[in-house]
Amino acid sequence: MLRLENIFWLVGKELKSVLGDPVMVILILWSFVFAVMLEASGAGDTVRNAAIAVVDEDHSSLSGKITEALMPPWFQPPVTMTYGQASSAMDRGEIMFALSFPPDFASDAIAGKAPAAQLLVDATAVSQAQLGTDYIGNIVQAEALAFLSGSPNAPPPQLQLELRRAFNPNGNPVWFKAMSSLLNQLSLLTIALTGAAMLREREHGTIEHLMVMPLTPIEVGLSKVLATMVVVLAAFIGSLLFVVQGLLQVPVAGSVPLLVAGAAVYLWAAAAIGMFLGTLARSMAQFALLVIMVIIPVIMLSGGMGAVESQPDLVQKLTLALPSRHFLAFAKAVAFRGAGLGAVWPQLLLMLGLGVAFFATSLSLFRRSMSLSG
Repeated sequence: MLRLENIFWLVGKELKSVLGDPVMVILILWSFVFAVMLEASGAGDTVRNAAIAVVDEDHSSLSGKITEALMPPWFQPPVTMTYGQASSAMDRGEIMFALSFPPDFASDAIAGKAPAAQLLVDATAVSQAQLGTDYIGNIVQAEALAFLSGSPNAPPPQLQLELRRAFNPNGNPVWFKAMSSLLNQLSLLTIALTGAAMLREREHGTIEHLMVMPLTPIEVGLSKVLATMVVVLAAFIGSLLFVVQGLLQVPVAGSVPLLVAGAAVYLWAAAAIGMFLGTLARSMAQFALLVIMVIIPVIMLSGGMGAVESQPDLVQKLTLALPSRHFLAFAKAVAFRGAGLGAVWPQLLLMLGLGVAFFATSLSLFRRSMSLSG
């Protein structure tokens, strides 16, 4: 029979064990403060502060306007160089881009001769090089069109594309990456802490003490899961309020209590996975290998590193068994689109159901291991 009093005291024992370990406390603080900030504000899918040089052999108003348009935060203030200086600077890794304007660049443009400006790119940073090339190409075209708009030789554009961003007007990648980073820290810490708590009982020999006490396996298992949920959820709330919303200035369009409630449901599912791995493993080294095997697909296939829709069809179906996929979809809907409970209840039910399935499986394995030990 399930006794709440037993679970209460067992949860207290687990909390005392975790919070009494300075290394564990430092790990939790690092994960939900510094790791979230580093991952959210690190290099992403935009060009930022790229070093660029300009070789201007034309010295026209057109080349000057293009140079002025290469502005922060995408690029550092352009440095005027000769062709040889720019080539040497790129060889030394001091600049990533070198934009060269030939003589008579502006006059040829006015005459309709379609002059070409040369762009040299250091492609050792492949992603930033490709994105920066697109940025510079768009800037050159936009400034050239503005320069030629008053000339009779410049035909007006037939079609203009007006871009409007929904839910993230400035296209700030920090918003999405902050939520993705929170998911990663939730997954890693919850799975690791719960599994380690299960293994600690076996390695310290206290599993025998629990067996002779009037405790049931479900009480022991729930105490491990709930203790981890309390610690990690408290860290999540602090990180959400003071790091994500405070330091990173990421707005939450929806209900913060609903977002916290969804995180608690996800913690239930992630802790159940950790309990399953901790029951399956026979040593801490084996558990560490299992965590690596599990946490990589949990993070990579959740949709944080790439859209779920861009994954192969078979992989998309397999990710339905990952609570992380449903939590990220839930968090994005609540935090960015302002969704309410009526829109996100399917994700909550899926996370809850997956947690029950993993907990039931791990509880069956735990009962078997206790009976074998007896």
